[in-house]
Amino acid sequence: MPETGETAPDFTLPRDGGGELTLSQLQPGKVVLYFYPRDDTPGCTLEAQGFTARADAFADAGATVVGVSKDSVAKHDKFIAKHDLGIALVSDAESDVCERYGVWVEKKMYGKTSMGIERATFLIDGAGRIARVWRKVKVDGHVDEVLEATRAL
Repeated sequence: MPETGETAPDFTLPRDGGGELTLSQLQPGKVVLYFYPRDDTPGCTLEAQGFTARADAFADAGATVVGVSKDSVAKHDKFIAKHDLGIALVSDAESDVCERYGVWVEKKMYGKTSMGIERATFLIDGAGRIARVWRKVKVDGHVDEVLEATRAL
């Protein structure tokens, strides 16, 4: 699990709309890399809408916002169209990137244990190093907090 100051694990994943996104190709820009459990669920929708609403502010701060889940590209495309989202979404169907970032974890819900994605955000600087990590994210106020940290970087 990468920590603050370490180099962010690079990856290339299929992205919404077709094609691929490679993390290192976004340098020297900053990247807000956020992991979320599933498209079109209440918390994930609010988070994606929040990042979309602030997309211009993140761009002004020199950052690209990228969301990661196990959902397929087709599901991402439907999610984006349904909610008019304006951020990049990549598909980590095999959980490889989630595991490398330490967000593929055991979760408990209603007494049942299963594996899933922990909601987390990584702010990556222009040199590809992790500048800040938010784990077990609560959606309310999170986007504004990440934007403030991005502007300060």
